[in-house]
Amino acid sequence: MRFTKSIPNMFTLGNLYCGFLSIGYAANGQYKNAAVLILIGMMLDSMDGRLARMLKADSVMGKELDSLADIVTFGVAPSFLVYYTYFFQFGLLGFAVTGLLPLFGAYRLARFNISSNKSSMNYFIGVPITAAGGILALLTLFGDRIPNIITSVIFTALCFLMVSRIRIPSFKEIPLPKYGTIVTIFIGCLLYVIYKGTYEQFPYLIYIATPLYIAYLSYRFVKRRNQRNME
Repeated sequence: MRFTKSIPNMFTLGNLYCGFLSIGYAANGQYKNAAVLILIGMMLDSMDGRLARMLKADSVMGKELDSLADIVTFGVAPSFLVYYTYFFQFGLLGFAVTGLLPLFGAYRLARFNISSNKSSMNYFIGVPITAAGGILALLTLFGDRIPNIITSVIFTALCFLMVSRIRIPSFKEIPLPKYGTIVTIFIGCLLYVIYKGTYEQFPYLIYIATPLYIAYLSYRFVKRRNQRNME
């Protein structure tokens, strides 16, 4: 019973570890690996909360652990990735600017955690840090086809959008896990990578995570459809 209740936290820690590995890959110049690990972190992040509710293992510690993992994987890791791929040419100024993402992301998470009514089922207040980190990872993954100025503008915009009061559609009513739209794009990217024959550049973990996540998506979709049919 205790093991069952610890399963969601294991997914959260897996998310955190993906962030750590991403920073290491980025420091060693393996930027595609670093970007992929952030996206794998998104997979794990989309699953831990739902597993906690499914297993009736919700806890305050789990929620706080999730926020700490998100800061690393979707705040610190994308910042290093963007710095090493583009902002490094601006020296100390570039390093300081990339630090805005984890700073603003941490503020956004803290504001969300203390919110009395949380977010509506239909929208988030400000861009979630998970979405911001995932978007930057995707931009880096295809950085050779995207001008650096576009990445810079999007990076700056995401920093301020996270702490804004703008309502962002949550798409929670769509029968996919949280942030499933972005991860679905990632699956398409994976198929493209395999088609181009460059799969050897990516960590083998991606070939374990992707089919597992596809199975999870299918399970959630079938379960949601069955529930609606019963109603």
